[in-house]
Amino acid sequence: MRIRTGIAAAFAAVGLLLGGAATAQDYPTRPIKLVVPFAPGGGADAVARIVAQRIAEPLGQPVVVENRTGAAAIIGTLAVAKAEPDGYTLLLGQSGPISINPAVYKDLKYNPVKDFAPVSRLTNYPYILVVNTDFKAKTVQDLVAMAKAKPGGVTYGSYGIGGANHLVALMFEMAAGIKMLHVPYRGTAPAVADLMGGQLDMVFSDPFSALPNVRAGKLRALAVTGKDRMAVAPDVPTIAESGYPGFDAVGWHGILAPAGTPPAIVDKLNAAIAKVLAEPETKALLAAQATEAVGDTPAQFGAFIRDDVAKWSAIAKEANVVVE
Repeated sequence: MRIRTGIAAAFAAVGLLLGGAATAQDYPTRPIKLVVPFAPGGGADAVARIVAQRIAEPLGQPVVVENRTGAAAIIGTLAVAKAEPDGYTLLLGQSGPISINPAVYKDLKYNPVKDFAPVSRLTNYPYILVVNTDFKAKTVQDLVAMAKAKPGGVTYGSYGIGGANHLVALMFEMAAGIKMLHVPYRGTAPAVADLMGGQLDMVFSDPFSALPNVRAGKLRALAVTGKDRMAVAPDVPTIAESGYPGFDAVGWHGILAPAGTPPAIVDKLNAAIAKVLAEPETKALLAAQATEAVGDTPAQFGAFIRDDVAKWSAIAKEANVVVE
């Protein structure tokens, strides 16, 4: 009887394995949901819709974008972390909820490393240091000199305490040895609006929000925070070349699945993404959103996330930034 039970259990285990392999091989057989934890119309939403539309063809199924906003992108991110790991619910991950929230939130309900299966990074983008057109500083060096002459006299806006552009500003303060006055807002748009109105001196803005105003002459760009200049703004220097070698702070977008998603499904998604990111039309569409197409393997993306979490955790710890 024990032998028969053991044989039955072994056949059952083999059946499960074969069933899982067949499921992964046939995947996808129905539409895929891509959760964007941000509001429609923003940069992350635009990137998600470009990629969702273009990977539908190689996957053979529609990819439907669903915006689930709120709580610093925690609501949508947590929903995917808890979703069935079957490849039919994916996350448009971004540096804020994945790399920075774990660094600043005291009781975050998801772990960016343990709760997700990385699929592929989609884009990189730097932040742009923009100032009011009447601001006296014309260069990063001018700005630093002003801040050193009057600590706390230069004001900067962010989209909230512990937000990505708040931590970028803190990283800049540490690199330059200065202290500025932080003015938190409930979003980048109101901070940029007050900047143009003269109520602020500067903002580290995402390029999607800043560049149209720079091109219209409503703001002046002093520098970008990546290690390289932006292809869409080649005349704007980097902070690194403005006197702070090694300064490199970038945001990113990527696709993640719930932890436990079968590797064969992750690989199939990665292959579809790699195909479309290599296409000139996709690159052009993403460049129009002031981002650069990246694409990498799941292992590379996972290593990148771990490094990014560690980087921002160190910044938050040194600056003692905690969000309850």
